[in-house]
Amino acid sequence: MHERIDEKKLSSVKGKQEEALKLHAFYRGKIEITPRCRIKDIEDLSVWYSPGVAAPARDIAENPGEVYTHTNKGNTVAIVTDGSRVLGLGNIGPKGALPVMEGKALLFKYLGGVDAIPLCINTENPEEIIKFCRWIEPGFGAISLEDIEKPKCFTIVERLREELDIPVWHDDQLGTATVTLAAIINSLKLVGKDKKDVKISMIGAGSANVTIFRLMTEYGFPPQNIVVVDTRGIIYRGREDIKNPENVKKREIAEVSNREDIRGSVPEAMKDADICIAFSMPGPGIIKKEWVSSMASDAIVIAGANPIPEIWPWEAKEAGARVVATGRSDFPNQVNNSLVFPAILRGALDVMATEITDGMAIAAAEEVAGFAQERGISEEYIIPTMEDWDVYPREAAAVGIKAMNEKVARVKKTREELIKNATMIIKRARKETEVLMNSGIIPMPVEESEKSA
Repeated sequence: MHERIDEKKLSSVKGKQEEALKLHAFYRGKIEITPRCRIKDIEDLSVWYSPGVAAPARDIAENPGEVYTHTNKGNTVAIVTDGSRVLGLGNIGPKGALPVMEGKALLFKYLGGVDAIPLCINTENPEEIIKFCRWIEPGFGAISLEDIEKPKCFTIVERLREELDIPVWHDDQLGTATVTLAAIINSLKLVGKDKKDVKISMIGAGSANVTIFRLMTEYGFPPQNIVVVDTRGIIYRGREDIKNPENVKKREIAEVSNREDIRGSVPEAMKDADICIAFSMPGPGIIKKEWVSSMASDAIVIAGANPIPEIWPWEAKEAGARVVATGRSDFPNQVNNSLVFPAILRGALDVMATEITDGMAIAAAEEVAGFAQERGISEEYIIPTMEDWDVYPREAAAVGIKAMNEKVARVKKTREELIKNATMIIKRARKETEVLMNSGIIPMPVEESEKSA
């Protein structure tokens, strides 16, 4: 039975990929720029461009803060990548990464009302990437770094956060960490365990799990109760290879984690663990059923690899796990960055934040978890889905409020104002798409047109 299910799921992935090839070629991409101002006739162009545009341009030159009043800077995000670590695809370069970045821009707009521009750059040099982001800062309200390999992704984010006066976000790091924290908060609530008591095994030590480790410890999970495994085995104090300069993040983890000084690899790390968080490599079979069986009672397993999780969810359940989550939409409990990054950037932009802090990410995770709790969490519903669109304005508001509390916001707004504004912008983005489709400006593929005829 399970072999047939495996084949069905794998066939589904292949089918989606074949459909994507056809539709990407049909539409020639997924995003475009459209006007947001009125254009009654050709005379209006003299207001939006020369000679009228000279007035707001002078105003901004004299009062730089007015750039947020006269332009769309405050709602525009640059998606910057070198294509060196595209999820599930590896180093496919900037051109290969463009369809992925266009997809990211589409999610930004449809789910968060954020105007995002893909900028796939032809360099993998971290200093050049940092310089590029410094150069484009005037034109954007925030920068979202995407699919940049480690360890340079850590350096780039840290440097840009220090050097730029706008938020710099790396979704592979903080986005994954935020949605994972939300899933863990509700999973622990279901099984009745306390964050200070649980033992956690983390499979993989890439940008996702390194940042999950940081965010979880900031939230109150004791780092000494966490055991992290990379491709060489369990990370522990004194492991020779983590002394190398490129392994500084692993060295930091080693200094505070693994109180029992456990050695070995994945099986040893998972034994008696209450939670397993895996963001390693596509499965199945990366995590074995017998390793899940060795975990504590009421175990929680998050198998985040795409397109195939480290272990099939039904196998983890058969092995004794009570709550199982993956990164896939066709299984319950999808732990997906898309649930958080559009709203977090929405909230940061709405208060003109200068940065996105870990505190803002934790506020988003708590709001996501609370939203699901209000609807009734269960073993099959630990976090909302992307169809629960009204979670996004609430999440944006929580982020904005936290930014004000942490004094990284340029403007002050009430929670009600933030929710109202985010709701309006997100509804507008969704309505625009609906109107364009209904009018035929966004055409239907021939096959779908024939079906609806």
